[in-house]
Amino acid sequence: MSFSELGLMTELCQTVSAQGYSKPTPIQSKAIPIVLQGNDILASAQTGTGKTAGFTLPLLQRLSAKTPIQSKRPVRALVLTPTRELAAQIGESVTTYGQNLTLRSAVIFGGVKINPQIATLRRGIDILVATPGRLLDHVGQKTVDLSQVEILVLDEADRMLDMGFIHDIRKIMAMLPKKRQNLLFSATFSDEIKKLADGLLNSPTFIEVARRNTTAEAVEHTVYHVDKKRKRELLSFLIGSSNWQQVLVFTRTKHGANRLARQLEQDGISATAIHGNKSQGARTKALVDFKKGSVQVLVATDIAARGLDIDNLPHVVNFELPNVPEDYVHRIGRTGRAGNKGIAISLVCIDENKLLRDIEKLLKRKITAAKVDGFHPDPSIAAEPIKNGRNYGGTAAKNKRRNTTRAHTKRSQPNNNQQRRRAEC
Repeated sequence: MSFSELGLMTELCQTVSAQGYSKPTPIQSKAIPIVLQGNDILASAQTGTGKTAGFTLPLLQRLSAKTPIQSKRPVRALVLTPTRELAAQIGESVTTYGQNLTLRSAVIFGGVKINPQIATLRRGIDILVATPGRLLDHVGQKTVDLSQVEILVLDEADRMLDMGFIHDIRKIMAMLPKKRQNLLFSATFSDEIKKLADGLLNSPTFIEVARRNTTAEAVEHTVYHVDKKRKRELLSFLIGSSNWQQVLVFTRTKHGANRLARQLEQDGISATAIHGNKSQGARTKALVDFKKGSVQVLVATDIAARGLDIDNLPHVVNFELPNVPEDYVHRIGRTGRAGNKGIAISLVCIDENKLLRDIEKLLKRKITAAKVDGFHPDPSIAAEPIKNGRNYGGTAAKNKRRNTTRAHTKRSQPNNNQQRRRAEC
């Protein structure tokens, strides 16, 4: 089926074709006709499946059906996303696909000066892409009016809940017209997501193009068991001996990301880190350098890497396993995108064996183990608790994480801009 057969207007089909796309992906084939009909959707798809275009294209067409007011334009479509990088990516898609239309759009997020954003909003826009914290900053300063929003999109809804944005989301929803179209996209369908959907969506169409909480079949998974103190040495060996030219590496903490990037540089491997303590300018530069190949390794934390759109990324490495198994799905979803093959490597020390079992339980299969001579784990080393303020993975870690988020939400004040911006890392 072609894009025109899905009901998209000629201007959009021409733009899509100019971007090199001839056939819609499964999520696009299912979502686009439903959105064009004005119905609510609850959609899940693995990252890299084209879900951004799945809501951007029909959103642009629906808004174009009504001639925009040329003077002061109200915000008619609001796209909420958890991170700055993802907001920028969606904003770029809106600009690209809407280049032949007369609609105006803007992207707002924290970490940058607010005055240029205020100037843009005052000129009037049709489509606003925003992170929750910065959007509420603008609401507080009365620089944005949400009373005429016709379409609300919640993208990466599962990550927004994980980051404790539920309070902000509900506050924003209360400012919107009750009669509107709602589109909720999530990489996974947890019970919390379904609860949010029940209170947000009106008779939604359920779309799921991949099995629940599964990883892309195009990704080859491998685990290396190694002592914690020798992980960096093994990582450098794998990169150097296999001549990997583009590697995304995940750590649990910001300090750990900085430390690993420095160590890799000392090993002669060009590397940089991206995380919430970095300025937006530094994060953007790191991503640009990585995409163009001047930096070989990008070391990232989970939140900072959410929404990274890197074409044909061949390798993802879990330097440290995530505490919550679902985050493994998000991490390795950076590779094996759009039909390309990918390789996901996990370096697992004895402390993380429980985390590994939880991930394998989620995947419903055992991950293939590989060995490198000289890096076999020392059997005399005993397991120790993960030293990052959380216990082991699985249900216990997930429940503890939820409780911590709830407690933080209760303590937080709605106008505490610093806390919201920190969350949007």
